[in-house]
Amino acid sequence: MAARSQVLDFTDTPEGFRSGFVSFVGRPNTGKSTLTNALVGEKIAITADQPETTRHPIRGLVHREDAQMVVVDTPGLHRPRTLLGERLNDTVRDTYADVDVIGLTIPADEKIGPGDRWILNNVREIAPRVPIVGIVTKIDTVSKDKLGEQLLAVYDLLGGDEVGPEVVPVSATEKRQIDVLTDVLVGQLPEGPKFYPDDHTTDDDTETRISELIREAALSGLRDELPHSVAVEVDEIIDDPDDNRDRALVYAVIYVERPGQRKILEGRDGRRLKSITARARKEIIELIGRNVYLDLRLKVLKNWQSDPKQLGRLGF
Repeated sequence: MAARSQVLDFTDTPEGFRSGFVSFVGRPNTGKSTLTNALVGEKIAITADQPETTRHPIRGLVHREDAQMVVVDTPGLHRPRTLLGERLNDTVRDTYADVDVIGLTIPADEKIGPGDRWILNNVREIAPRVPIVGIVTKIDTVSKDKLGEQLLAVYDLLGGDEVGPEVVPVSATEKRQIDVLTDVLVGQLPEGPKFYPDDHTTDDDTETRISELIREAALSGLRDELPHSVAVEVDEIIDDPDDNRDRALVYAVIYVERPGQRKILEGRDGRRLKSITARARKEIIELIGRNVYLDLRLKVLKNWQSDPKQLGRLGF
């Protein structure tokens, strides 16, 4: 889905008002989703230690008196191994071609490598006219000297003195330099009207956000290939007819690709599934502001990542 699709156009904006779309690109685990949440000021994108956690574009709103910035958190651009990976890459390419600014995220504690150059080259091919801002993330993990070296390296990567690229150091977890980054990104946006009302933080529907919170809880502590095999589908969200305390009943399914993966998520005597349920329930209560009964089931959906029919069913 392109970044600008399904947005509104509000005309009550002051002269000189800036608005537009920003997306972050970078290798897995460079802090793109954490940075999105920090800019928006609210958790709208799930985060996990595993690569390729983000599965669909999530739009978060940054409201200022002089601007409205729509931050589009996308799946990472990568070399796909499955049909799901190919479809995610297609989504990413569509998004990058339709945004106003792209932020290239590179951690302060990792050297620039072939993966960073591959991503940058792909972005420039997809969106040759879109300005790119360098963002050095996780600055709380290195010394000032190391940070200075990385800032220069990212500056050179983006073209150095030839194009004079902007490079901003940030720590999303400690909220350092977030305002500076916002100023730089807003400065690159075109003049235009608001796309969303001032009280909006994201355009994701509640059901999608709940399924993502469940997936985040399921991914916690997982390693190797299992995280890629996890998908979540919310079957139903209803009011509890037998409870006067405004409780919601949420029924959802966690899909994996093999029986062995189901056993891992169940855990011994079902302990891991109980932990996943408790962790997800806490996040869902915070999201919707009501008490929640969460019913989670585990099902095997064989090789769903490469099955066109199942991918369509799961919204990919």
